[in-house]
Amino acid sequence: MPHRVVPVQPLQPIKGRGAASRLAHRFETEARVPFDDGWEFEPTRRDDDDLDIEPAKLATEIRFESARSVISQNDSPDIPFDRSLNPYRGCEHGCIYCFARPTHSYLNLSPGLDFETKLIAKRNIAEVLRGELAARSYRPASLAIGTATDCYQPIERELRLTRSVIELLGETRHPFSIVTKSSTVERDIDLLAPLGADRLAAVYITITTLDAQLARRLEPRAAAPHRRLRTVRALADAGVPVGVSVAPQIPFLNEDMEEVLAAAWDAGARSAFYTVLRLPWEVAPLFKEWLELHYPMRAARIMARVREMRGGQDYDADFATRMKGSGTWAELIAQRFLKATTRLGFNRDRVAQDHASFRPPNLSGQAQLF
Repeated sequence: MPHRVVPVQPLQPIKGRGAASRLAHRFETEARVPFDDGWEFEPTRRDDDDLDIEPAKLATEIRFESARSVISQNDSPDIPFDRSLNPYRGCEHGCIYCFARPTHSYLNLSPGLDFETKLIAKRNIAEVLRGELAARSYRPASLAIGTATDCYQPIERELRLTRSVIELLGETRHPFSIVTKSSTVERDIDLLAPLGADRLAAVYITITTLDAQLARRLEPRAAAPHRRLRTVRALADAGVPVGVSVAPQIPFLNEDMEEVLAAAWDAGARSAFYTVLRLPWEVAPLFKEWLELHYPMRAARIMARVREMRGGQDYDADFATRMKGSGTWAELIAQRFLKATTRLGFNRDRVAQDHASFRPPNLSGQAQLF
């Protein structure tokens, strides 16, 4: 009997998801490859009606954890803040370029589909944050929220962890900023508007491109570009200081930086920043896999320019260049951003905030006299 060759199952884009596979994380000792075992299209099957059934959709799973600490400190010279907070691990938005994907490896989960479908919520985040802000050694500085995973991803609508954090920061008069792609931030304008007026809150909306089709592939479960512009307008109209992040810049893919900045300015954004594509650890193979599925004719050219900005590698973690890249192409992107923001009038620095009015939270449960 001749040996039957079992074909490897080709990858296909998954509707509503950025990654197309559960890429093995870097700590795994085994590797698995999907293949066609003959059952799905077995010609001898009689139940022909079943052949038309669509494959089951990947459901989102929410897990909960009790965090021991929630403020992350950093001393990176290329980051304009020294502390940040993220209510969630993993992100349902599914942005294929997300530099936070490799953090799922520490949970023994795939940076691919698991990052988008197995989400961890820090259920006690406000309680732990209250204790950290009350510490005698604590000194206030702007707290960046949602810098790794989006604090307004879909599960926030129900869990409201981000809102609980904002309520506490408002109570203690602690300055903070938010980075998001979600229109759900509009829900919290009642909290953000008065804090913004007192220079305690600022919001940055990430708009990677105005091309709706590209955005749907890059960031499948994030708000559409036109919806993000409406969010910029809603925040600006409410008096919340609002900026725009045109990140990441990807050569030969999202080439409309100037149009994005102009639309954001018209909507009310007054500050702007950008980064170039970062491909640390497992993000590199995931992004290349995505390119081959969605833009195969451009994949080699895009990766050639990415490597040109990274000294010939997929990624270089050097603090001096990791955010903006190096070389001719990186300089071109920097010049485009500088000229566009200068012409429009954007502030390229983060919004200045008030650090002097901070009041440590009361842990005793008794009202403060003064």
